[in-house]
Amino acid sequence: MDLSIEPLAIPEVKLITPARHGDERGFFSETYSQPRFLEAGIDLEFVQDNHAFSAEAGTLRGLHFQIPPYAQAKLVRVVRGAILDVAVDLRHGSPTFGQHVSAVISADRFNQILVPAGFAHGLVTLEPNTEVLYKVSCAYSPAHDKGLLWNDPALAIGWQVEQPLLSPKDRAQPCLSELPVYFSYEASR
Repeated sequence: MDLSIEPLAIPEVKLITPARHGDERGFFSETYSQPRFLEAGIDLEFVQDNHAFSAEAGTLRGLHFQIPPYAQAKLVRVVRGAILDVAVDLRHGSPTFGQHVSAVISADRFNQILVPAGFAHGLVTLEPNTEVLYKVSCAYSPAHDKGLLWNDPALAIGWQVEQPLLSPKDRAQPCLSELPVYFSYEASR
């Protein structure tokens, strides 16, 4: 499995593009291989796969995260359509606390984004009938499920959509300044 791994402006968030091997029939790709990810320095065990379908462009899901001991890392890819994917650093003490990175993830680009635990995650669909698949490193726990307001002015996220389609839950999330300390930054040695 050939992998292209590119750290984003917050280097713990990574853009990953697996190799595709194609011929006249189509293509084959290993989209995830734990041994290959380990070789690339990504030591995560995924325990659940999720599939989200959004019929309309401009559907916004997020910003979501789970708190310890059920914090989740996510490996996100798109099998139809395109999204703008956003990760917000929630690790107190981090040099990038409260900052975000974003990337377009699409079926055409065949890329993925790795969002570590300690980050809020959100996405907005850029095309109708978009399907997103993502792996998580910890099972869903309703008691540990939290969120962050998608349009918190302190975050200044450019979502590329004026009037997103939102769930009632996502409309009512707190701002960053209202969140307790859920995550702390541990610098690499």
